[in-house]
Amino acid sequence: MTGNGGDRLPAASRRLVEVCCDESGSDGENLTGGNTDVFAHASVRLPVPVAAAYVQEIRDRIRSPASEYKANHLLREKHRAVLEWLLAPSGPIHGTAQVHLTEKAYFVVDRAVDLLLDDATRALPLFRQGRDLFGDERWREFLQAANQLLRVRNYGEPEAPVDAFFHTVGALRPMAAAGEVAETLGRIAAARSRADSYRAALPTLIPVLNPLLPAIVATAAYWSAGGAAVRIVHDRQNMLTPERIAWIEERARRSGIRLAGVHLVVSREDPRVQLADFLAGIARKIASDELNGRGDPALTQLLRPYVDPASVWGDEASWILLGPGCAAPSANINSAV
Repeated sequence: MTGNGGDRLPAASRRLVEVCCDESGSDGENLTGGNTDVFAHASVRLPVPVAAAYVQEIRDRIRSPASEYKANHLLREKHRAVLEWLLAPSGPIHGTAQVHLTEKAYFVVDRAVDLLLDDATRALPLFRQGRDLFGDERWREFLQAANQLLRVRNYGEPEAPVDAFFHTVGALRPMAAAGEVAETLGRIAAARSRADSYRAALPTLIPVLNPLLPAIVATAAYWSAGGAAVRIVHDRQNMLTPERIAWIEERARRSGIRLAGVHLVVSREDPRVQLADFLAGIARKIASDELNGRGDPALTQLLRPYVDPASVWGDEASWILLGPGCAAPSANINSAV
């Protein structure tokens, strides 16, 4: 790793890497109708005193009376210079931070296709061609129906989400003509029994639609790529119960990832988590703007080195700008869920 952040840990400690994490953009299981269209999970690797000094420097540069700083302070136009300093190649976290991005709409399609076909590689072609083939309104209906099919919390008749989803699929099939998308929809239409089985035994422990858990696994994979064991320090939140942490650790072990444990802290008590909170919020906003065609080229370029190549991203045009030198993100990063 390079940059002003550098590798500040002594050689003896490189066998165990401790990274601190936070997220931005959580809307629970409402991924197609929530407040955000991007989920960002950021991690920072710095010693506590160094991180504390940088948090204080941010406060000194912004000079806000707020007792707790958030990413929105840095995203204000009047603090643009501070934001650019934070992300710059010569800045404090370059080379010591990472962000895993999830495009929520694609996440829904990926999870639905994998559930019904046990083959998530078909999700990306369907996602990238769907809006053009079916139009905005019908594609939005499909996304919402897929979201309702997968979410644990649903109201009304138990079979209603399944009926609605397959009704939507039936309406789309004649419009797909021939080709890969038509074949995928045909296979989905024949997978009603899988959907019924899923709704009959909903996975409440590990919700299929929550991107946080696979993002933590992906973060551990990123930081352990050089062979080090990774200990994750994460902002405390209700989703990270002891049972789910045990699932994360087991999933990492089965995937060959050297995860040495997940420890929860209160964000305001750990400056490293505060820096991760800044990066997550900043990355979510920059990525969402790029996804919606209103990106800031300078900020997107500054964010690019931090983006995990294994991010869950379906939109091709924005990924070309956001992705760190990759043509496309990993096809099925969420198959662990």
